Parts: sequence; structure tokens; C-alpha cells
Amino acid sequence: RIFQLRPLTPDDLRQIARQALADPERGYGKLRVAVTPEALDHLVDVANGDARGVLNALELAVETTPPDADNIIRIDLAVAEESIQKRAVLYDKDGDVHYDTISAFIKSLRGSDPDAALYWMGKMLYAGEDPRFIFRRMAIVASEDVGLADPNAAVVVNGCWDLYEKIGLPEGRFHLAQAALYLATCPKSNSTMAFFDALAAVEREQEADVPIHLKDGSRDKEGFGHGQGYLYPHAYRDHWVAQQYLPSALQGKLFYQPGDQGYEREIRDQVARRREAQLAAMLEGVDEEAVEVLTTSPADRGKEAWLRRVNAGSSAALSQVRERLFAAANPQRHHLVLILHDGTGLLTWEAVRRAPEGGVWTLAPTQQAGEMLRGQAQRLAELERPQVLVGAVAELDALLQLRGEAELRFDRILGRNLFTRWDAAGEAAVAQIARRLRPDGRFCLAQVVPRRGQRLYALVDWGEMPEMLERVRAAEEAIYAAADDPLTAWDVPDLISRLEAGGLRVSAQSLALMPEERRVTGEQLARWFGVGGRYAGNLAAAGLTEAQINEIAALYRRQLLNRTVAWQTAMLFMTWTPT
Repeated sequence: RIFQLRPLTPDDLRQIARQALADPERGYGKLRVAVTPEALDHLVDVANGDARGVLNALELAVETTPPDADNIIRIDLAVAEESIQKRAVLYDKDGDVHYDTISAFIKSLRGSDPDAALYWMGKMLYAGEDPRFIFRRMAIVASEDVGLADPNAAVVVNGCWDLYEKIGLPEGRFHLAQAALYLATCPKSNSTMAFFDALAAVEREQEADVPIHLKDGSRDKEGFGHGQGYLYPHAYRDHWVAQQYLPSALQGKLFYQPGDQGYEREIRDQVARRREAQLAAMLEGVDEEAVEVLTTSPADRGKEAWLRRVNAGSSAALSQVRERLFAAANPQRHHLVLILHDGTGLLTWEAVRRAPEGGVWTLAPTQQAGEMLRGQAQRLAELERPQVLVGAVAELDALLQLRGEAELRFDRILGRNLFTRWDAAGEAAVAQIARRLRPDGRFCLAQVVPRRGQRLYALVDWGEMPEMLERVRAAEEAIYAAADDPLTAWDVPDLISRLEAGGLRVSAQSLALMPEERRVTGEQLARWFGVGGRYAGNLAAAGLTEAQINEIAALYRRQLLNRTVAWQTAMLFMTWTPT
């Protein structure tokens, strides 16, 4: 059973006081005490509804008042006021009121009410609460309820606490007040609660192993490859590089969601952009295979996916592509924006940030990609979510018509690698893009040009076998000049003429060599020089013997295996307008 104690009424307290004055064993019945009604009312008032308070107040008044000539202890209002300087505060450190008061204090801080916070803290201090207890609770609030909305809150509370320890009371109350006021007035965020989501994931995934490139390479690097492939963030732009940090089973899992207050508002977009680039690099497998000229698709897609996750170059290059596309497009807040062939969300989420008052439509190439984008969109308010379509660019008109948006036109259309393999679908896609642009609209395209891609022979020092360089160069250039391969059968002028024929006019273009650091693996070397490998096949077609090809393979292996090389991708950036 639970009993709740309620404050006594003033009449109850007066009766208790009279009993104490009359009881000769447990009170002052053996003394001659005369208490005026006004004095008794004052003693009851200072007790604040607590019988212990009125008894303590009565004891203080009787014990501190000397008897008069008639041996009577006379307690009038003046004596009561003089002997009792403080109003008794009901505050039992082991009782409900103690916990209720500290709860009210914390909730006032969390609720950004500085007046209430000062009041409840004053009540605790007045009743004799240990200031260190209050500082401990404020230190918790600084991380739990303020967190990264204002990282300085923890510094301020700790600094005030340190000053209090040096100064003590009564002046130390200034530091208590400063800490409380800072917490009550600063931005709030409880995003540190994300740790408990991570802890729950640990409990569910207790067997998840540390990714090999994150393991300690000082002990088992040679035997087990620990630490190989780790990318040192300080060696990269902005001291950041995308690579796998979570166990493979948790890749893509989000624990921390920055709030929209204070410092977190400043970092929210940066955190999102880095996640999007990292996720895009993980999911780039389809596009990477689509523009790979020298090899066939890998036999072990799972392993190749892992290798891509620890590959920095792709994510850094993707971030640069995104930046350049949006710099060219320059969408306004009220624009309608269409993103084409975005299976990773790299461009979609940036468009959502750039055009919050207009609207964003995104075309995902596969059903799986579409479901992923819709799932990620759930974190946004309904009016901020992009409209997700699924299909090929050549199906754009039909997809919009199914939605009842046959007449919809866009201010900006952006796409990446839409025409890597040119075919009839490409012609249909260009015509539909041209129809979907408003008269003053822009179509901004970033397109890999496979014909201008990285040559392997340029990565190798041929000092060991200079006589082979020209023969290998000629054989490799023949790969990129093959007219029967849809990847290499076109160059920049061809693409321009085809888009112009579809109803677009180029207003700006630039060809950039996008540098990225790429790690050459044994699997890649095996595909280049293995049975059926296109690279080795072209070397043989150029007249090199099997022994010579084996020598070249050995040279590549010595110089490139498990090395990070400066790989360049030719990226064409173009801005188009309707004709």
C-alpha cells in the first residue's frame, strides 16, 4: 500500500503547538509559557504546513526567549519575528518533496524557463541541499538535454563547478546561478540518446566483427592483413574520407540524427552530405561496372562491394560531382527539380535541401533503389519528401502521366551518367528531357566519358622493361578506340550532337579529370590478366606472346598490388537549355 502525506491545515498546527505547550513530559508543560495568538499564527505560518516545522519553530522561540520577572516566558509577535528569521522549508532529502523539487528544477532547465529554474534551485539551497548534488544534475542536463545543440554547455557547467569548489559558499551561489541560467537559455537537443540505440544494436549484433581495415595493423598486418586499406582522414580534403566504419551487417544504419537547434543546425547538412556520399559510394557497384572498360563483372560481388566501401576515391569524386552539378544548376528555393537515374540519393537529398519551397521529383532506376529512397524520406516532414518514380529515363513521360502530371514542367533537371551506353533509349530520353524543361529551365549533366578514362600503362614505371611500353600503349589504346563497344564508340562531340538533335542547346561544358585514390586488389589484377580478360586479350591481339604478357602481369603485380594509385576519371559537365 502507498500512503501519501498531505500538508496539515493551520488549525491542525495550532492544536499541535498547544499540545506541546501543555504536555509536561514531551513538551513545555513544566514551564510557564504565554504565547499570544498573533505569535502562534506566525509560528504556524513559518512552519509551512509541516508539524515538525511548527514544533521546531516553537522550540526555537521558547529556548531563545528568557523569562520575565514573573518567571513567565512571554512570546509575542515581536519575539517570534525576532527569534525566527527564516521561513521553514518543507524539504526532506529522503522524501517525495526532495525528488519532486529536483524533478521540477531539471524540467525547468529542459523547458528553457530560467525563472522557474532559479526558483526551484533556490528552494533546494534554502533547505540545505548540497550544491554539488545540484551541479551533478546540471552536468547531466548539459549532455542529455542540451548536447550538441550547444557543446559549450558542458564546458560552462564544469567551469562553474570548478569555480565553486575553489570559492565555496556563499559567493559560490553565483556560479550555481550562472550554470543554471546558461542551461535554461541555451538551445536544446537530446540527440545523445542515439547512444542507447547503438547500445541496443550491440546487444542484438554481439558477434559483429571489426572491419579488417580498422583492426590494429601493428600486430597482425603481415599475417592477416589487419589495417590494410585504412584511409587516414587527415590526408584528404576537409580531413574527411568516406570508408566503412560500421560492421558490414550494420552498414547504412543511422543512430545519430542532428537536431535543428544551435550548433546541430550548423552541422546537420554536412553530416547528411557525408552520409549520402558514403552511401552512394557503397551503392555505386552498378555504375562502376557499367563504365569499366578493362574487365568483366567480378565473380564475387559481395567481396567487391566491401572493397568499394573501403575505397575513398569514389566517395570523394562523387562529392565533387554533386558540388559541381548544383553549382551549375543553382536551383532556387521555389524551383521544381527533377533528378534522373539517382539510385543512391546522392543528388536527391541535396535537391531537397536546395528547393524546400518548390518540390523534388526523383527517378530511381530500380524498384529496390526506389524503396530505399522512400524509406529514407520518412525522416522528413510529409511536405518535404521527394516524389519517387521508378523506371528508365525513356519512360519518364509515361510515369508522370500515370501520376496525373502529364503537363508538369521543371525548372531544373539534373542527372549523372545517363548516356554511358548510347542506344535508342538514349534518343528517347533526350527528347523527353527537352519536353520536361520549362522555357527558362536548365538540364545539368555529369557524364563519365569511358574513352578518356585512366590508362593502366600510365600507372606503371616501365624502367624495368622499356621496350614493352609502346606495344602495351598501342594495345591498350585500341581498347578505348573500339567502335563496336557502346562504351567507347562515342566521344564528347558525338554526345553533343546527339543531345542537340533531341531538342537541347548546350550553354556550358567542361571536361574534368576527376582524381581519386583507388586501391588495386589482387582480384582486379586477376581479371585484367586472367583467362578471358579483355586486357590480356588485347595484348595478345597486338602480337605479345604469352611469356611477355606474363612478364607484364608480374610487373603490374609488383608495382600495383594492394597499392593506392592516383586514378583519373574523365567527367564531362554540361548545362543544356531548350532550343
